[in-house]
Amino acid sequence: MKLTCNCAILANAFQTVSGVVPSRTPKEILKNVKLEVFENSIALIGTDQEVGIRYVIQDVDTAEAGELLLPASRIIAILRELRDETVMLESTGDTVRIKSGHSEFELPLEDPAEFPSISEFDAENYIIVEAATIRQMIRRTIFATDTESTRYALGGILVETEGESIKLVATDSRRLALMSASCSYKGEPPTPESPPVIPAKAMSMIERSLSDDDKEVHIAIRDNDILIRSGHSTIYSRLVEGRFPKYDAVIPKQSEVSLQLVVDPFYSAVRQAQIVTDQESRGVNFNFAPGLLSLDSRASTVGQSRVEVPISYDGPEISITFDPRFVAEFLRVLEPEKQITLELTDGESAAALKTDDGYIYVIMPLSRDR
Repeated sequence: MKLTCNCAILANAFQTVSGVVPSRTPKEILKNVKLEVFENSIALIGTDQEVGIRYVIQDVDTAEAGELLLPASRIIAILRELRDETVMLESTGDTVRIKSGHSEFELPLEDPAEFPSISEFDAENYIIVEAATIRQMIRRTIFATDTESTRYALGGILVETEGESIKLVATDSRRLALMSASCSYKGEPPTPESPPVIPAKAMSMIERSLSDDDKEVHIAIRDNDILIRSGHSTIYSRLVEGRFPKYDAVIPKQSEVSLQLVVDPFYSAVRQAQIVTDQESRGVNFNFAPGLLSLDSRASTVGQSRVEVPISYDGPEISITFDPRFVAEFLRVLEPEKQITLELTDGESAAALKTDDGYIYVIMPLSRDR
């Protein structure tokens, strides 16, 4: 087996695929990336047996077809340091020779036949979403998952379709992020018994694998797993087991107070208020009064702070306590100039933050005795 490829393109492909390669696993073979060589193209495959990715590079100079099993971390380290534009890989028995410019490496190989395979995208029925849209949807929801929870469904993102609309929903039971967008279908729309929950790791892989040149993402939902095709990549993932919470019941249906805020000054104030908090006293009081928002924080081991932000508001005074990290994570994924709507009922009930492009974030307040 022999090939010559652009070094930067190959390095980017390995970096993408390495996102699923486990650093610790009882199956040492999974620390490798499988390289399949075809006529004028190659495919890189990585998996932890829960999530897998198949990344295809076209227009590669391939002299011989075949397959190799390459140590992921070692290959990435080599490609990162090479300075020549192209790199050549050639297998000779149980070793692979890597040559680029004046540098040459020789590494031992394992048997590729023992490595799990990731199938190509062959679905006839699938959801179609614009690539830029699904990337934004993932960024706006994935931070609200809880990968440490014993309630496994909280460690993933719910995917729900209805008509020409798709929703991604994530929650850790203390806050909830929901993003809606338009979609279309090839073939028949999916009709699962319940909306699938995709692991956060798989969703992260989808977001990382997308490039600015990608136009569409194709999502094929099956009984126990899901296939996603985007640009160079096909990503496979098992679905998260367990029941996802009834998220509709969490979203407030009405509010007493609704006000408009601009992301940048609000985010700056939240970051400042967050400085004077600690693990024991992590709450910040958000005090809304006519024309003014003040954020008060106090921690016995750190000190206290007060940050004020002028706002367009003439309603009743209301005070509510939030964990500032949860507010900051919502604001971090928005454009600085974007306007948001904050809806409040009182100081003890869930608050909703909304944008004009289908994004809803619900956050539970902290107890006032914190």
